[in-house]
Amino acid sequence: MSQATLPLPTEAAPAAKRGASTFSRVMRYTLVRSVALFATVVVGVYLTILIANMGGEVDKIRKAFIRDNVALSFMGDRQFQQLPREERERIIAEIITVEEHRLGLDRPFLLRSFGFLGQALSLNLGRADLLTSDSGSSQVRLILLERLPPTLLLFATANFLNFFLSIFMALGLSRRYGSFLDRAVIALAPTSAAPGWFYGLFLIIIFAAVLGLLPFGGLVAAPPPKEPLAYALSVLKHLTLPVLALVLSTIFLTIYSWRTFFLIYSSEDYVEMAKAKGLPSGTIERRYILRPTLPTIITTFALSLIALWQGAVVLETVFNWPGLGRLLFQAIGLYDTAIIVGSTVIYAYLLALTVFVLDFVYALVDPRVKVGGEGAKV
Repeated sequence: MSQATLPLPTEAAPAAKRGASTFSRVMRYTLVRSVALFATVVVGVYLTILIANMGGEVDKIRKAFIRDNVALSFMGDRQFQQLPREERERIIAEIITVEEHRLGLDRPFLLRSFGFLGQALSLNLGRADLLTSDSGSSQVRLILLERLPPTLLLFATANFLNFFLSIFMALGLSRRYGSFLDRAVIALAPTSAAPGWFYGLFLIIIFAAVLGLLPFGGLVAAPPPKEPLAYALSVLKHLTLPVLALVLSTIFLTIYSWRTFFLIYSSEDYVEMAKAKGLPSGTIERRYILRPTLPTIITTFALSLIALWQGAVVLETVFNWPGLGRLLFQAIGLYDTAIIVGSTVIYAYLLALTVFVLDFVYALVDPRVKVGGEGAKV
């Protein structure tokens, strides 16, 4: 019998079968989870479309804008003013009708909402009513994609700093239980109830208005530096205050919560046994204290991340940060429905992606968790 036709060893066949079963289980779970999250996004976006129209009031406002713009466009036309009144009214009415048809305002809103939902999910929302991008484009997709990188830069930087600083300081406080620093963090934990923009106001007053060390807001100096290094340093300088505001709004409560988890796990019997065996303190913290608490830590971190996404509107407005939050604030004031819905779609996708990735992070940090397994945690 040739080597190609030899049967698999008895150990290899079950291993291959388990591998195929694991792959199919993960793929099935990924598909089901993706469909469920996408359905949640669809429902949330459609509710946003209904709310953003305010029961048809926004349509009335947009029609009024059209009538005013058409009337203003003919105000300085002397030839038009010489026409009979009936002729002028007929021309204006025809232009208004064409414009309302172009925007779909001649159909009931509920009928338009379903088509608008499909366009929103693909960010194919046409042109904004009043807002434009920095390049002058009124395409909603270009406006949103232009504002997305600053938001990701701000919140990614703040959350990475908050995560690693909190773990480092919480581990340190668990070793120094009852120390002055430990009591200070406990006393400062309630300050995390204030949102980031609240701290942002005080930081602007202290470091920008009084000391003049940092800029009041914005992404980069005006005019922007031409050299890449100078441009990066300018962005870093403008990024300092909003990042610090976000970190201050969450770090003390996060340190207090995680320090409590570390204290609970450090009193377990297996930790005492590891100490009795003479294992180094760093090894004990990594293997027997930090790793068992990571699922809980990651959960609380993900929930705080979702809360920070929702607070982006006010924070970016306070710091004049050119991100999605400030764009959404401007769109709400101008009744620009396409921008409002498009911003909500991006936030919904970001939140769904956070929840989706969280399930797989559980499986990486905790070997007891099997993605899609029966009775598993995810």
